[in-house]
Amino acid sequence: MFTHTKKLQYHAKPSKPDPLMAKKLQEILGGQYGEMSVMNQYLFQGWNTRGNEKFKDMLLDTGTEEIGHIEMIATMIAQLLDDAPVDAQENAYKSDPAVAAIMGGMNPQHAIVNGLGAAPKDSVGVPWNGNYIISSGNLLADLRANINAESQGRLQVSRLYHMTDDPGVRDMLGFLLARDTMHQLQWIEAAKEIEDREGIVVPYDVPADWEVKEVNNILYNFSEGEESKSMVEGKKAADGREFRYESTPVAFADKPILKPAPPSLHNSTPMDKM
Repeated sequence: MFTHTKKLQYHAKPSKPDPLMAKKLQEILGGQYGEMSVMNQYLFQGWNTRGNEKFKDMLLDTGTEEIGHIEMIATMIAQLLDDAPVDAQENAYKSDPAVAAIMGGMNPQHAIVNGLGAAPKDSVGVPWNGNYIISSGNLLADLRANINAESQGRLQVSRLYHMTDDPGVRDMLGFLLARDTMHQLQWIEAAKEIEDREGIVVPYDVPADWEVKEVNNILYNFSEGEESKSMVEGKKAADGREFRYESTPVAFADKPILKPAPPSLHNSTPMDKM
């Protein structure tokens, strides 16, 4: 069950209208690493968690928090569009066509489709997609996806911070930066606990004889140069085994030869049949 409190989780009031900033903020609302993604990712992971109640509780705590972040950003976007001239994009083209071509000016859908409000889309108008989220049922795999999501999200928020001098927008972004910091730290802590219990590699319970042991812990040099050698040479992997480095990749199989397709498929005739 969810309930809604009419108070915002944090301040979301700009000092002046800025339709271009409203467009940019759409990225952290409905982009691949935006708040809609992490909200759905954590909630679905939590709902799908079986028998690990403290992890389930943390996921649902944070997923529900993210709903509030979406509301904050949507409110900020709406207020950035308050009294904003709907011809801002046209004026930008007239004043500096090169800048307008790069930045795109105001998102016209904010006026045409959303009535000066936010939308579940990214900064270039691509609709939010459920395929952005990861909920595998394996907690360690999911927690690592969460660390990545918060890392990418915090990176984008920090870039947006540089793109505005509005104190109100920066204040809200500063709050989001701090929460992204906390979320990275909590997911790292949760992942460490599972790693201590299950090991580093996901999934932990795959029988050893399933793997082709000859290629365990080898870094193959598949690109020009050997700069990567220092990353593994003389070191142990997180699973306790020694790393190896191979300067020349090994081809274990011969060149594949495929037999011709049936005539009914009308493929091209093999050269040796002509």
